[in-house]
Amino acid sequence: MTGLARLLTSTVFALAAILPPTPRAGIQVEPGFAARIAALSEPAGYFDTDNLISNERSYLHVAPALREMARRGTGGVYLGVGPDQNFSYIAQARPSLAILIDVRRDNLLLHLLFKAIFAEARSRIDYLALLTGRQPPAAGADWSQRPVDALITYIDNAPRLNEPGVTALRGRLTALIRGFGVTLGDPDRSTIDRFHRRFIEAGLGLQFNSTGRAPQYDYPTYRDLLLEVDRQGARQNFLASESDFQFVKGLQARDQVIPIVGNLAGSRALASVAKFLAASNLKVSAFYTSNVEFYLFREGSFPDFVANLGRLPHDPAGVVVRSVFPAGSAGLARVPGYNSASLTQNIDVLLTGYAKGQFRQYSELTRQER
Repeated sequence: MTGLARLLTSTVFALAAILPPTPRAGIQVEPGFAARIAALSEPAGYFDTDNLISNERSYLHVAPALREMARRGTGGVYLGVGPDQNFSYIAQARPSLAILIDVRRDNLLLHLLFKAIFAEARSRIDYLALLTGRQPPAAGADWSQRPVDALITYIDNAPRLNEPGVTALRGRLTALIRGFGVTLGDPDRSTIDRFHRRFIEAGLGLQFNSTGRAPQYDYPTYRDLLLEVDRQGARQNFLASESDFQFVKGLQARDQVIPIVGNLAGSRALASVAKFLAASNLKVSAFYTSNVEFYLFREGSFPDFVANLGRLPHDPAGVVVRSVFPAGSAGLARVPGYNSASLTQNIDVLLTGYAKGQFRQYSELTRQER
């Protein structure tokens, strides 16, 4: 690529992020969506889970900290790993842009499926019906103010689409995904189809699964995750309120939820994200890492992650959101009934502490409870 071409490409990326989005119905993919994915991604790695849904029952315990960001009106950029747990964090933090980074290409493919379902769905109940392949409710009924319990009851009792119905649904979503412009091979398309059929077969009883072993007894179902609460007892999943759902749907429609492939300790993806954000005058307000840091410590690559984190432009109040398994490890107070502990830590506290010789072991990192 010539110097002029590189300059034009970086300018297009920066303008796409800075210029205010034009509201529009449904979804229209800007030419930059697929190009951004390609430019910000690095070669995929392997992790032995399907990660179709989260296994972190405590995930909403950090919702108040994320809501505080929205109250401050900082907007900012959200980064996160994994599946649709990110949508609940996005709904709370209200970022202007979300970049979802995961070492598995499968995660990118899963998010293309989610993006297509957001495009097809007009409301929360439509989204759940499409995701699980259930017959949608009769036209004209207003579901906007109904609690998530009512949506769950409907989906649990709605008839599953027959095979011709599933085939037709898969065809519509496949056409939408093709329109996103992301280069996909036949194995990619087969994976997306397999993922969607898993949701359809299991319905709201779907659980996180690791390769070669059954789901653990304390892993939540998708139904459990929808019904989860924050530490004040409020339901905060992105499908718990129509306004939260519509916020995420709007970001998806404006191509501001960008799934990429990358290792948090890798040499390319986060470095590319840092340059992109700096060129766009954008700052990270929240970075959800799940328990990836545990594996980075085990592999000896945690210092590379810290270096990548330090390159990212970030808000002084920006936080890392992490999950710790088991919940009672590293001296953390265990909340009864929860298999994990979800915590936040100020990004600068992590960076400054590491520079001073702190956080050289995972237990030292997770002991920084918030």
